[in-house]
Amino acid sequence: MNAEDRIGAALELSGLDVVVVPGLNDSGPAHWQTDWCSRFPDWKRVSQQRWDKGDLDAWLSAIAASLAQCRQPAVLVAHSFGALASAQVAASFPERIAAALLVAPAAPQRFGLEERLPRRPLPLPSLLLASRNDPWLAYSGAVELARHWGSHLVDLGDAGHVNADSGYGPWPSGLEHLDGLIARLPPRHSAKAFAQCASCWG
Repeated sequence: MNAEDRIGAALELSGLDVVVVPGLNDSGPAHWQTDWCSRFPDWKRVSQQRWDKGDLDAWLSAIAASLAQCRQPAVLVAHSFGALASAQVAASFPERIAAALLVAPAAPQRFGLEERLPRRPLPLPSLLLASRNDPWLAYSGAVELARHWGSHLVDLGDAGHVNADSGYGPWPSGLEHLDGLIARLPPRHSAKAFAQCASCWG
């Protein structure tokens, strides 16, 4: 069974939805987020009125609107600025979120968000996938975010911004990371189980 089939089976077993959270300027047709949404048509993708402005409040509202459409807790699959917003949502509404895959987060300093984002471990499992040569965030900054959020850090090497321009379209190894994250979640999550599982990377 490949990662795609395992993810579908694991989501059904765990009773989870998936919400995809793009970053600035959305994720284009060649981006891995778009590819994954085509593979999993039941996944929900955040929609924005303005993709060109890094407005945290607008992103938070858009994520909340997508979560409101979910019948069960969701796994957030976020990229760049969307990863920053997803960390904030995860810290604020853990009962609605089971886990978060945070890929190539942008530097909070670029958007004046140093004091707004969480500086304590998120109350749920999270993976932070970071590149050594990301123009949007130095690797040391990714290490710091992972430490603040209690995220399991994955070093992707020289992967640019982990977007289509960096050669990340279908990105099967990304699906493997998502599969691993979902596999660590208890079946049929309860809100209490979400909080208890925050240390499952141990």
